[in-house]
Amino acid sequence: MTKRKFGFEGFNINRQTSYSFEQSQAPQRLYVPPSSRYSHDNYEDTDLDNIDYEDNDAAKAANDTGNGAEKEEIDPLDAFMEGIHEEMRAAPPPKPKEKLERYKDDDEEDPMESFLMAKKDVGLTLAADALRAGYDSDEEVYAAAKAVDAGMLDYDSDDNPVVVEKKKIEPIPALDHSLIDYEPFNKDFYQDSASISGMSEQDVMEYKKSLAIRVSGFDVPRPVKTFEDCGFSTQLMHAISKQGYEKPTSIQCQALPIILSGRDIIGIAKTGSGKTAAFVLPMIVHIMDQPELQKEEGPIGVICAPTRELAHQIYLETKKFAKSHGIRVSAVYGGMSKLDQFKELKAGCEIVIATPGRLIDMLKMKALTMSRVTYLVLDEADRMFDLGFEPQIRSIVGQIRPDRQTLLFSATMPRKVEKLAREILSDPVRVTVGEVGMANEDITQVVHVIPSDAEKLPWLLEKLPGMIDDGDVLVFASKKTTVDEIESQLAQKGFKAAALHGDKDQASRMEILQKFKSGVYHVLIATDVAARGLDIKSIKSVVNFDIARDMDMHVHRIGRTGRAGDKDGTAYTLVTQKEARFAGELVNSLIAAGQNVSMELMDLAMKVGRREKEGVVLVEVCVELILVWV
Repeated sequence: MTKRKFGFEGFNINRQTSYSFEQSQAPQRLYVPPSSRYSHDNYEDTDLDNIDYEDNDAAKAANDTGNGAEKEEIDPLDAFMEGIHEEMRAAPPPKPKEKLERYKDDDEEDPMESFLMAKKDVGLTLAADALRAGYDSDEEVYAAAKAVDAGMLDYDSDDNPVVVEKKKIEPIPALDHSLIDYEPFNKDFYQDSASISGMSEQDVMEYKKSLAIRVSGFDVPRPVKTFEDCGFSTQLMHAISKQGYEKPTSIQCQALPIILSGRDIIGIAKTGSGKTAAFVLPMIVHIMDQPELQKEEGPIGVICAPTRELAHQIYLETKKFAKSHGIRVSAVYGGMSKLDQFKELKAGCEIVIATPGRLIDMLKMKALTMSRVTYLVLDEADRMFDLGFEPQIRSIVGQIRPDRQTLLFSATMPRKVEKLAREILSDPVRVTVGEVGMANEDITQVVHVIPSDAEKLPWLLEKLPGMIDDGDVLVFASKKTTVDEIESQLAQKGFKAAALHGDKDQASRMEILQKFKSGVYHVLIATDVAARGLDIKSIKSVVNFDIARDMDMHVHRIGRTGRAGDKDGTAYTLVTQKEARFAGELVNSLIAAGQNVSMELMDLAMKVGRREKEGVVLVEVCVELILVWV
């Protein structure tokens, strides 16, 4: 082995007793995270339109009371329905466990439900037609249809039925690595440059303070000041320069020497901080030191990301640097052809960027092997846990040799992520940039308190031209219907706008994002599907048309501007009187980020405090009265 050289929407019964089937656009995935149900959209939400049945009992009763001539004329629909009722009476009643979820609390059997259960195959066919666009094989379609039949239904914020579970991605059992003879590999490629080694301990402390970073761990390398301090090859330095990178960001300054030294790392940094380059650049060096891949081998580096959009974004960024050394990069995620991805992986690649579910699918199909993987990255680990990918992540980690180098990056550090990090990382260095979950201080935040939801659109229409003059605009709304309504209103006013939400299939999403990046659209309206992973430098303004479901999501939303040290980004948030509770959290966030707090917002936040105080006083009075009475 030689080393590398740098060089349905439904069916309606009409009067002619014929069926009219209309296939709806099906989403790509059916899993709905618990945290996003009821109140917010997510790219994995899916709407199944209501099934409307015409009830002709009233019409039949009217015919029965009419004259004799009218009674002799049998309506075709009545005849058809009578046949159904006869068949229902003849059919055995369904077992209780076969009842649909939505009727589980009813005391009486629903007649139409009983008929549909008796005609199970017909129902599965209809469901399969509605879902076919989201799956790659008839077996997967039928499995998804059975999920509908099993009653795994919930309701989204628009009161539309949604399937809350898709086919379960069964994790792969962990390997017994003690039985495998792995080839040794090198992790350490770093040596302090003269300018870094010559710094005194006081200088290092002051430099870390200026970078707003906190580091914990044993024998941690000092932060670098320039990319030249990292000892990158001429080709890689040229690629860095070509991308317009002048100097490392805060997370890069500390993470690059740590990773190049072969250490595991927990990187906690705000969105838009340059994390991707921090783990991709050392990955290039790591791969180039290893023997070339043989047939049926690969990859060497694996990057896991929570969403398709983020995986695609990392893929594009990685290719820019990998091209300098002829390193092959593949991206595998849902919504795209499994066959094409299978062929690409079989052809061989050094780096794979993937969502957890699709990566496990590819492993089961033996499209790739993990035997050569020595570098693993888990990006936005908190989001992967939010989306329920913990079993898949653990399954993937269990396939990779224990002496690998493991990197975990996250914007926040909830307890579950912390527990995973302790289990899968070896003596990691923890690097925190700023405060965990804190908004980017480079972003100017403006909060407007408005009387009601009705005032939001006029405000947007008035302010939008000025925002577009500064750059592209990203508008966040909580519901898909709101997103479509805003897009329609903006289009009528002549704005070049596009919508992005969970009802768009993967191809449509990618096309919209590409057109937005290329300048065809100047305004993108989106649900939280776009809140993470989008790295579009042309975005100068973010508008929270609706508030986020929590502060973490708020921080990720506004982090779509002010990317990688750009100080020109502005985030606008519209808060109504009924959202006073969120106002208090906003005030705290603004103060922590050194932002101005308007009197209107402060007054709104104070109302909540006063109401809570009054509530406490009322409870105390009630307790005293009860004690006196007793």
